[in-house]
Amino acid sequence: MATAKFKIWRGDASGGEFKEYETELTEGMVVLDAVHQVQAEQAHDLAVRWNCKAGKCGSCSAEVNGQPKLLCMTRLGDLNTDEPITIEPIKAFPLMKDLVTDVSWNYEVKKRIRPFKPRAPDFEDGSWKMHQSDVDRVQEFRKCIECFLCQDVCHVLREHHMHDDFIGPRYLVYNAALEMHPLDTEDRREDLRKSQGIGLCNITKCCTKVCPESITITDNAIIPLKERVVDQAYDPLRKLVQLVTGRGK
Repeated sequence: MATAKFKIWRGDASGGEFKEYETELTEGMVVLDAVHQVQAEQAHDLAVRWNCKAGKCGSCSAEVNGQPKLLCMTRLGDLNTDEPITIEPIKAFPLMKDLVTDVSWNYEVKKRIRPFKPRAPDFEDGSWKMHQSDVDRVQEFRKCIECFLCQDVCHVLREHHMHDDFIGPRYLVYNAALEMHPLDTEDRREDLRKSQGIGLCNITKCCTKVCPESITITDNAIIPLKERVVDQAYDPLRKLVQLVTGRGK
């Protein structure tokens, strides 16, 4: 029976270290299977967050060999099992225990984003007229499973710890889903520019690369939002129109 070695981070906010475990491999195993096997047979107190085991809940986010991954979607057959496989918690949020981090900051950020505000219905029966292309545009953003891997690789959060100034790519995507919705009338551009820190994103596209749902975060969400913010705040012609008409939008 083939085996593999795993270096799994063990510890909490006060400190910790990698501990090495060896476990048997079976065909089709994913990293989460191996973690559960280690948990069942060798480290009963190993903390790991998971739920659906189908890549749809985003719970089992971690770093495998230094790369942000969903443990349940990372096949051991795609890794080099001749060398120890390192598994550690994501870095952008406070460590709670072992592979579990406190991601509650994300939910507090979401509460601060202005909610969907639909325009009045177009017809007496309460329905609206929309172009299918406008509907399709925001559907991509609805695929987000809130695994927070994009937040983990964002250098503004991960390396500079600017959680008070920047909401991260996940919530720029959430903003885009609202701002680009054909029925929405709310204006979030000032929030994006000031309190949500969209200017801190330098569009490295690292968030797009790690998204397990293949959302084109940078090109389809962040860049269009940046363009909207810049048009409102810095376009001289728009400023003149606003001054003459007294209208902010």
